[in-house]
Amino acid sequence: MSYKVHPSAIVDEGAQIGNGSRVWHFVHVCGGARIGRDCSLGQNVFVGNRVVIGNNVKIQNNVSVYDNVTLEDGVFCGPSMVFTNVYNPRSLIERKDEYRATYVKRGATLGANCTIVCGVTIGEFAFVGAGAVINKDVPPYALMVGVPARQVGWMSEYGDQLALPLQGDAEAICRNSKVTYVLKGDSLSRKDAR
Repeated sequence: MSYKVHPSAIVDEGAQIGNGSRVWHFVHVCGGARIGRDCSLGQNVFVGNRVVIGNNVKIQNNVSVYDNVTLEDGVFCGPSMVFTNVYNPRSLIERKDEYRATYVKRGATLGANCTIVCGVTIGEFAFVGAGAVINKDVPPYALMVGVPARQVGWMSEYGDQLALPLQGDAEAICRNSKVTYVLKGDSLSRKDAR
């Protein structure tokens, strides 16, 4: 085995876990899950059957990643944040055929105790603040806070807030990485876009 699993964790037969990943105390990984390399699943994490997790993903304690959630490379899930997969659940009505897909794109951060309502896409390097409730798609690099969440700024790939308006034509340089970002209308990108 090229990954570490704490003795209290349960990894069902068939689960795929990449090299260098770490599965900590009381984690349950279902048999259909696909987890990349160098990931960390903190204490009391649950990963459903129809879940895809990329490389270098960090999932902090007490997070359940339910069916139909995809986390791309470098996603950070803060402690006790919440995913859903049914939009209008009822205990007495079976809705497993109504699961809505949720996509969290490369490098995005989901802060502690935030809630991601199913069926949304969170753009690359977006930053969802602690306790926010996401109920619609989030643009790449957007900084989202509140209930329901609203955009209040832009974040660099490094994780610094950029001095930019929400809309317009402007540029800003990340104070730590020195990378330049370009705002055109309501869309942000790196000046040296790959």
